[in-house]
Amino acid sequence: MQKDWIYVGLTSLFELFWIFGFNVADSWWHWIIIVSLIAIDFHFLSKACENLPTGTVYATFAGVGTIGTTLMDIFIFDGEFNAIKGIFMFILVLGVIGLNLADNPSKDYVEEKGANA
Repeated sequence: MQKDWIYVGLTSLFELFWIFGFNVADSWWHWIIIVSLIAIDFHFLSKACENLPTGTVYATFAGVGTIGTTLMDIFIFDGEFNAIKGIFMFILVLGVIGLNLADNPSKDYVEEKGANA
């Protein structure tokens, strides 16, 4: 299970790499690197989905990508940070955590459901 979460981390990281590439690409060979990064990214995404719930993997991947891209825009590309962005990033983090918790119910709950089945 831990290895699967490493795949989620890797797919989220590679997503940020290729999104960064979109912002800085200015020649044809940059696009070859970007397409390669996208292929690697989707490989890790598919590996993560093999043993983890796909909805949770995708929500985590999209959430990390969204927050990472927003932070990249602010810190690297001189974007503007405001309280509204901060609030919505916080809500996004809460949503991803909530989905992870919902897909991994407590051991007692799982045992209780198994006993009643």
